[in-house]
Amino acid sequence: MTTPTPALPAAAPLSTLDQLNATLASQKQKVASLNLQLQVAQRLLSSQKTSSGKTSAQARVNSLQSQITASNNSLNTTQNNIYSTTGQYDKLLSGTSRDAYLALNTLFSGYGLGSLAGNIFNYVKNGYSSDTISILLQDTPEYKARFAGNVAREKAGLPALSPSSYLSTEDSYRQIMRQAGLPQGFYDGTDDFTNFIGTDVSPTELQSRVDLASQATATANPAYKQALQQMGLDQASITAYFLDPVKSLPILQRQAATAAIGSEALQRGFNFDQQYSQNLASEGVSQSQAASTYNQIGQQFNQLETLGSIYGSAWTQRQAENASFIGDSQAVQQQGRLVGQERAQFSGGAGSASAARGLASTGGSF
Repeated sequence: MTTPTPALPAAAPLSTLDQLNATLASQKQKVASLNLQLQVAQRLLSSQKTSSGKTSAQARVNSLQSQITASNNSLNTTQNNIYSTTGQYDKLLSGTSRDAYLALNTLFSGYGLGSLAGNIFNYVKNGYSSDTISILLQDTPEYKARFAGNVAREKAGLPALSPSSYLSTEDSYRQIMRQAGLPQGFYDGTDDFTNFIGTDVSPTELQSRVDLASQATATANPAYKQALQQMGLDQASITAYFLDPVKSLPILQRQAATAAIGSEALQRGFNFDQQYSQNLASEGVSQSQAASTYNQIGQQFNQLETLGSIYGSAWTQRQAENASFIGDSQAVQQQGRLVGQERAQFSGGAGSASAARGLASTGGSF
């Protein structure tokens, strides 16, 4: 019985864009080849002396020209499909249609609605005027989501803001929050301002609310403020809490957890990388876990750093953190290699062997 040949694993499917680019490259090669053949056929035609030879050569030239025309049409279709797939709609239009598309796309991209480019292209291609297209786009889910505050205003019987007024109001809100030094992520995005606009909160009223929150921070119970500050929260963060406890709490908790982890690093002489500490906090690392881990790192770090300098393979704080906090395989292997190299040389001299003995005493075994 013949043993069946095992099937080869299927190749990963190409994306639509990859397929189009591959097709385009193949079509370009075909057109180039046909053009070369046409040049040869034309030279052959010019060299013919007999009537029958000329007729045959001319037929060949005509055939190649027809193939080149058809191939160029297919190539153009593929290129247009690439433009459409990649959102380069302006390259599919010309003249006043292209101008209208570019103007509308620039306008709506300024609203944060670049995703409507395809809609704009289709409307322009179908002959709609710019004014009509602007009205039609306001009925799309994307537009309604971007200007959700207007939807709420209309339900409350309030007039909708024009896009320019809406954006200007958002900018005013954002500037007020920034000037107050409120933490990143607290009322600094378009979604955050939907309720303010929907309930007709003016920038002046918002400024008053921020001022009141700042005053509440300044006059709060000193012991309460001290407790919050010991959690790693500064005055601006406490102001954010007074302004909106529900929205600010997750942000403040993340800040407090980040500061707590960073403090454990600093207490043991390590650098405080805020982003790294924040990532650890997001992964659920508690202050007690950070204290225990940094304590372990601290017991071994100097010896491993010494071994790294001896064997030309530097040992850094980040490697130590990655090995201990997340079990990064490369960092763990690097640590193991350093200890292994020293043990291999242990009998060769006492100078660097003390580092290996120190690691052994602190549990640095692999």
